[in-house]
Amino acid sequence: MSDSDKNYEDFISTVSHELRTPLTSIRGFSQTMLASWDKLDDESKKKFLKIIEEQSNRLINLVENMLSVTKLQSEKEMLIYKETDVAPTVNTVVSIVKNQYKTRTFEVDINPKTPTILVDRDKFMQIMTNLIENAAKYSDENSTVKIKSGFCKDCEFVSIKISDKGVGIDEEDYEKIFTKFSRIDNPLTRKVQGSGLGLYITKNLVEKMHGKISVESHDGETTFDVLLPVCNLETQARTKCRQ
Repeated sequence: MSDSDKNYEDFISTVSHELRTPLTSIRGFSQTMLASWDKLDDESKKKFLKIIEEQSNRLINLVENMLSVTKLQSEKEMLIYKETDVAPTVNTVVSIVKNQYKTRTFEVDINPKTPTILVDRDKFMQIMTNLIENAAKYSDENSTVKIKSGFCKDCEFVSIKISDKGVGIDEEDYEKIFTKFSRIDNPLTRKVQGSGLGLYITKNLVEKMHGKISVESHDGETTFDVLLPVCNLETQARTKCRQ
């Protein structure tokens, strides 16, 4: 078996496993409600419906991630570069994510003098969503997720750092977390559902837009640092920017 055939077989096997888990939950709780509707109290009905909703959202996210992986591997995907302000996208993503993670506090510090960046706006929002949601998901209860921008006058990149406080990541796993289907094994990640595709997709999108991403983790505080190109004449010429 060739490497490509094995990779494809592994991909199908992982996808099948990841799809089966939420589908089994949705079917099981739906069947229970249909068979025992009159016997269930309102609290149980709400609980079962909440589980169905959560598993449906998990299924949707998984399918979207699978589609993103397929597009990343296609040479036909076109990026539409536009001059973009960092703050509006970050604020939009935070307003969405904090509704899902009500026990987390979100601290946004985007310097008003931050230069505009040259990115595909939809892909930039996907990157921010993946990282901010990831920080909320794997942080401690009642902790703070911090999003901060940084830059220097003569730098080619704007830095966006997303930090959270949780179990942290061992240094030997820094590279591993960006690989396809990879998840770190620790008590928190065992409790949190995930496909292991979010950071793989994020890294690929950042690099496709001529950026860089790195991670550091010390004493349980983990920080992802995304560098994206400042919008100037050089980057516009390189990417054929559409204003």
